[in-house]
Amino acid sequence: MFSYEGLNERLQARGINKSDLTSILGISSRTIAKIAKGEKISAKTMQKIADYLSCAPEDLYRKISDNVILQILRDEKEAKISGGLYHELQIRMTYNSNHIEGSKLSEDQTRMIFETNTIDVGDGIPVDDILETVHHFRAIDYVIDVAEEELSEEIIKHLHYILKHDTADSHLSWFAVGDYKRRANMAGGKETAKPNDVPDRMKAMLEAYNAKKDVTIEDVIALHADFEYIHPFQDGNGRVGRLVSLKECLRHDIVPFIIEDAKKTFYYRGLSEWRNEKGWLTDTCLDGQDTFKRLMEMLDIPQE
Repeated sequence: MFSYEGLNERLQARGINKSDLTSILGISSRTIAKIAKGEKISAKTMQKIADYLSCAPEDLYRKISDNVILQILRDEKEAKISGGLYHELQIRMTYNSNHIEGSKLSEDQTRMIFETNTIDVGDGIPVDDILETVHHFRAIDYVIDVAEEELSEEIIKHLHYILKHDTADSHLSWFAVGDYKRRANMAGGKETAKPNDVPDRMKAMLEAYNAKKDVTIEDVIALHADFEYIHPFQDGNGRVGRLVSLKECLRHDIVPFIIEDAKKTFYYRGLSEWRNEKGWLTDTCLDGQDTFKRLMEMLDIPQE
């Protein structure tokens, strides 16, 4: 659904109504009916209306989701509300996801970067830890923006680009930022997909996943494990994989999960043993979902 509050406000300021647009701009009555019902209209028509009202198309409408969590995140992100679900998701997921991968930033330092755009670095904090923290904030924003779109290679690659651009890795000639790996790598001492095999395996993984109906939390966890076994990027696979899981939970109206750094031993064991025993990773991710539910309880957000 779409809310056209911005359009209504600008039309009122002009002293006209939506029906007047049929004669002024030659827009069909069917399109006007769609606006009244909160349905999507073409980008071309929206641009035409925006040009007439001397504003940007995005000033005229906003998307309304039936997914309570996603809508709260979008509203709080847009309004820059402090202390809410969006604020805490950004800090807690960014801190834990980065710390799992070896970041030296504390949760307090992560919070300071998000809240004040400053940092008391202390001793021995690598510049990349700070860059990748800021990048992770932007990656979560991107996930919220594209949450309802079908998962694609383009989205996954862009998440990698957001995370890794401008880092030390990005200056290495063989490191592909926003693209699949060029050199073979291992994860947890285990072999992953060869670079030449990655495109076909990613396509197959996405085709199988996107063909599923009524996606469950178990399906999202399986997608995460499949992604990590392919390990498509030179570095940053864990963070990208967890961001993809967040996106897919939001897409399918599933309470997301946050893997806490304190649980990384169980998380790594679950990934390592996934092909033999799915219960360990599943239990760890469900524990992470309980973490998110507790956050919702603290913020008095109803859970269906």
